[in-house]
Amino acid sequence: MTELSSKATTLLELHQPGNPVILPTVWDAWSANLAVSAGFTALTVGSHPVSDSIGKPDNEGITFDELTTRIRQITAAVDVPISVDIESGYGEDPKALIEGLIAAGAVGLNIEDTVHSEGGRLREAQEHADFVGALRAASDATDVHVVINARTDLFVKQIGDESDRVDRAIQRLKLAAQAGADVLYPVGFHDDATQKRLTAELPLPVNAIGHPTKNSKSAFAELGVARVSFGPIFQMVLAERAAEVLEPWK
Repeated sequence: MTELSSKATTLLELHQPGNPVILPTVWDAWSANLAVSAGFTALTVGSHPVSDSIGKPDNEGITFDELTTRIRQITAAVDVPISVDIESGYGEDPKALIEGLIAAGAVGLNIEDTVHSEGGRLREAQEHADFVGALRAASDATDVHVVINARTDLFVKQIGDESDRVDRAIQRLKLAAQAGADVLYPVGFHDDATQKRLTAELPLPVNAIGHPTKNSKSAFAELGVARVSFGPIFQMVLAERAAEVLEPWK
């Protein structure tokens, strides 16, 4: 087993419903070192904070090459499993995405169903599952089981009627699970009843987004969540604290 394949196995094993792995969302070597020094043993890299850190917009405002350049800097700085938000794939072929991530030292990915290069349309449920399946096939052709976190934006984009949105999200993510996903990510801030239903009815570990100062690991554990990440919020909280520190010096 290679070092990267071992890290991929470790990352997957950390996903335990009711005992969630907390993956602080980082964006560069500094923030990665900050999180590892605080005791975290795996990290996720967020597209939004990475884009902000180089002065470009989220929603594929950077290229896949720019992203992997940053990933190389992070994996050179910290020796922990790294998962990467690849948005909707940057218009790249799934094989190129997997090979690029592995070459940069990453062992996991988030793939969302919003296609930014096509006006922000939502992929059809089977279309998204097919993309997940292609990523899984590309991973299976290597010795690294890249941990695929299949995300849906139904909630954050408020697609369709609210009355059946949970049903449609579950159906969509079940297809992704069948296609080879390892983790499912119905991104959004859900009430407890909705979150419990998602963790109960989805067939794989569920990722939830958390606010680093307003939520808690124990609360997510009680809801059956297996993974918590912060999206751009950790970076935003640090920016708020920095503004407080700098204010008296104006």
